[in-house]
Amino acid sequence: MDIGIGLPNALLDVRGPELVTWAERSEQAGFSVLGTIGRVVYPSHEELIALAAAAGATSRIGLMTTVLVAPPRQSVLLAKQAATLDAISGGRFRLGLGIGGRDDDWQVLGVEPRERGTQLERTIHLCRTVWSGAPPDGTAPVGPAPIDLPIVLGGYSEQAWRRAGRMADAFLAGPMPPEAVAHAYEIVKEGASAAGRTPPTLYAARYVALGEDVAAEADHNVASYYGFGGPDLVDTVKNSVLRSPSDVADTISALEEVGVEELCLWPTSAHAQQVNRIAEAALR
Repeated sequence: MDIGIGLPNALLDVRGPELVTWAERSEQAGFSVLGTIGRVVYPSHEELIALAAAAGATSRIGLMTTVLVAPPRQSVLLAKQAATLDAISGGRFRLGLGIGGRDDDWQVLGVEPRERGTQLERTIHLCRTVWSGAPPDGTAPVGPAPIDLPIVLGGYSEQAWRRAGRMADAFLAGPMPPEAVAHAYEIVKEGASAAGRTPPTLYAARYVALGEDVAAEADHNVASYYGFGGPDLVDTVKNSVLRSPSDVADTISALEEVGVEELCLWPTSAHAQQVNRIAEAALR
């Protein structure tokens, strides 16, 4: 199983140049991919721009939004941005898409959060139309053509899992127990079978913070990012964070058993030593 690492673009008080340094260290350590999470109504660094900076500072490591809240964005422009990032990185980019969990991320962009799944499917269709060279909505073609641009879908509902089976090149299972990952992927595969498609590749993601010296920072970042959902959601996410090398090793083993092909370890601390600590725990 490949092991990736998150780019700390959504952590508090991270400065832009730190993202570039993190990307360089992650590639040197041997991680397979840099993943981002993100919202609009939050003091985070925007995912596509952060990954473009990472692309310019690296030459091998993959780049993936894990995942980007897509439907509120203008779909043709998103397709052009994604294809440009794919070109800049030499075909290393994967576009991970989702609907998010907050209404304000939609409303601040002037889009009402209604029929979210339908809007996501429309975004996927328009992206692939643009990338094929066909004119979107009867207008002129939009470039550039991507080198290789898979679409990755996430989600926590049966509807999202079946959509991933029908439409995605890969499915990203967020933090959930291995047996829940296996259950979700069975439904993904059912959706693929019903659509006459090969099942998408299975990815997973987990939060991580290694070392007692970063525990308070990690908890503060989780509480800030997920505070909109109330204390129960905050506690759930805090309890899911991998906090020791044995947590990381056990999680890798369990997810590998259920067929995960790549695990992205999202940091909840931007401490300078986290890349090395995560690499030592995960890349054995």
